[in-house]
Amino acid sequence: MQDFTDFVRGLIGETATGVSDGVIVAMGIVGGLLVLVSIFAMIVSICLAISYVKYNRKTNSCGYTGEQVARKLLDKNGLENIKVSKTGSILFGNSYSHYFKKVRLRRRTWQKDSVTSLTMAAQKSALAVLDKENDPDMRKRVKLTPIIYLGPIAFVPLIIIGALLDLFVYKSGNGTCVIVFSIIGLVFYLVSFIMSIYILKTEKKAQARALELMREDGLATPEELEMSKKLFKLYNIEYINDMVVALLELIYRALQIVSYVQHSN
Repeated sequence: MQDFTDFVRGLIGETATGVSDGVIVAMGIVGGLLVLVSIFAMIVSICLAISYVKYNRKTNSCGYTGEQVARKLLDKNGLENIKVSKTGSILFGNSYSHYFKKVRLRRRTWQKDSVTSLTMAAQKSALAVLDKENDPDMRKRVKLTPIIYLGPIAFVPLIIIGALLDLFVYKSGNGTCVIVFSIIGLVFYLVSFIMSIYILKTEKKAQARALELMREDGLATPEELEMSKKLFKLYNIEYINDMVVALLELIYRALQIVSYVQHSN
């Protein structure tokens, strides 16, 4: 254990002076977990991308494009006021907007009659159905919409902020600067974690509803429903991974504040 403690102290550098072994060990463990989770996230993203492309090349049995699937499901559920639009935006992607009253589908999803198009269009339309039904988790998600829009790219600034904190703040020795930026970082990670919880809850509900709608309307064969479930499972793993990253970053930044206080005393 002492070897591990010394190794972590060496990585942290001069700011580890005066910091207790317990905090050093905790920082080492959390840092190690972050590396493992990041590697796992990369693997999941690759698997998701492969499945997404694979099923996007497979024509669905109903012969509907993503746009037609979304329009059919929305109209059937009394949501004629919800528009279906195509988007090339990396930020929005396949999504549902409560405020703009529209289901957004990526260009390839919007125009293709593939299993992926069917799956994504049904799931995003199901979010609109949950919204109409005033689902409690969906209501909370709508309130967080301005923040949730940052969800797909949220963990890029998380990494950048973390790197800046390590590079400029913690090594600067400016106590006020450290505390202020650390609190900002903690708030950002906490909001990201809470945001991920509501995204996951509503996405899973919408997934279940989408499978139900596709089954009821005969839009998908049993085989296609299994493909949809596989896509949903990979997306859920990705969401959970994002939650774990946010939580670990939150813990790590809190430990950095503790270490800085101990170092300064």
